[in-house]
Amino acid sequence: MSFETILFTIAADVATITLNRPEVRNGLSSVMRREIREAVAAAPGEARVLVLTGAGKAFCSGQDLGAAADVAALDLEATLRDEYEPMLRAIYDCPIPTVAAVNGAAAGAGANLALACDVVIAARSAVFVQAFARIGLIPDAGGTWWLPRQVGFARAMGAALFAEPVSAEEAARWGMIWSAVPDEDFASVIAARSAALAAGPTAAYTRIKQALRASLGNGLSEQLALEAQLQGEAGRTEDFPEGVRAFLEKRPARYRGQ
Repeated sequence: MSFETILFTIAADVATITLNRPEVRNGLSSVMRREIREAVAAAPGEARVLVLTGAGKAFCSGQDLGAAADVAALDLEATLRDEYEPMLRAIYDCPIPTVAAVNGAAAGAGANLALACDVVIAARSAVFVQAFARIGLIPDAGGTWWLPRQVGFARAMGAALFAEPVSAEEAARWGMIWSAVPDEDFASVIAARSAALAAGPTAAYTRIKQALRASLGNGLSEQLALEAQLQGEAGRTEDFPEGVRAFLEKRPARYRGQ
């Protein structure tokens, strides 16, 4: 597959989408949103983990407002419904683990694009900014859904109202992201984490995602029933006996499930 605004590569079971408009800090254009969606849809058949990152010094600056001749004429509702929602749903519904490798600033919709992934690992120099209020808007691209669930209501409200940068280290302390790592170690950490997930039990990962997300709306009885169902499914895969054998034989497991 060839793309105009992103790079899409697959190596050693790891698919990588690199937002590739560094001249505008990887601002999201209509074409980029479509291409991200297409690449995410293609990844599960070819890879066992998907990494999303940015080219240059920024991860993503959010909506590319400079591309609009007249911002007042923008139909933001239609853009969110017809372009952002399909892109975000593709990431959220992706059956393989998704990792946001936040190499630099993630602002506005760019911050929430990262939060749509299963795991967010950021370079220590990166920042997350819910910048919407600076231009008279509300957080979008899922921001009003991700943030309260990840950092709590008070911090979500403050981040949205003040629109101030949250450092990667602070984001990790808040629970917004998984971890912040030294810039010099960022590439090696992403490679190691991606390789670990690519070598892991993909079928179990898919069900882990399903179970944890369902828990946000389920009562205890519903969740226990879902756990039993999904565990039964996982137990019928080839990965379960292989994992047990590997544990007993004290060797790395060789998982193959999808």
